[in-house]
Amino acid sequence: MFNTDIAPPPARAERTNILGIGVIHADIPTVLARMQGWIAGRRKAFVCVPDVHLIMQSQWDAELRQILNSASMTVTDGMPLVWFCRLAGHLRTQRVYGPDLLLASCEEGLAHGRRHYFYGGAEGVADALVARLKAKFPGLVVAGTYSPPFRALSAEEELAVAAEIDATSPDVVWVGLGAPKQEYWMQRFRGLLQAPLLVGVGAAFDFHSGAKPQAPKFIRSAGLEWVFRLVTEPKRLWPRYRKVIPAFLAGVAMQGLGLRTYTLD
Repeated sequence: MFNTDIAPPPARAERTNILGIGVIHADIPTVLARMQGWIAGRRKAFVCVPDVHLIMQSQWDAELRQILNSASMTVTDGMPLVWFCRLAGHLRTQRVYGPDLLLASCEEGLAHGRRHYFYGGAEGVADALVARLKAKFPGLVVAGTYSPPFRALSAEEELAVAAEIDATSPDVVWVGLGAPKQEYWMQRFRGLLQAPLLVGVGAAFDFHSGAKPQAPKFIRSAGLEWVFRLVTEPKRLWPRYRKVIPAFLAGVAMQGLGLRTYTLD
């Protein structure tokens, strides 16, 4: 029988408090093992993959903060989050980067016959993503794809979409709507879907489909991916970074110095 209970967040000891958001200090193999456990046990779960931008959005949005802290796992997508965890004493923390997590899950899931569903992206993006993933991972099982319209779905449409996804019997639904839209989507659809696992991976759809360029690995490892993305999309990202980066640096400095206390809601 399918367990309808949603897997709770990890224990407090497994998470680092970053501006009131509890992120698991782990690595991709650890996250994959937990994901496989939920899938094997048919346990409903959802995973949030925040970067600095999403952490800061949660400072100004109490509902988003609640979503991130109630997720079955909230991981360290951004290098600044990894550095904070290490400074807090969790030296083995690694980056759990959404695009890398997607690839690792596709590869690891081949042995399990894992069924993947891809929800999100502009028209054609999910299909292009699937074509590339199948070329990279022969034998990959794709349950289906869906590119939603750029508007809010009605209650009737949401039920129809959920039924369409359930009809394909996926093990994991990858959600690429961008943050925080995908986090709100997972919160709404977690109760509607029978799929064990939902994972919001944002720009992974665009990067792995070829719709947008991805920063080279050495830039990502240095924590400078935001510079690369700013250069490639200055009009869209400059207003965001101008607000978010100084606020994040000020927030973690105050938290680190004990000048401000954040609780995990």
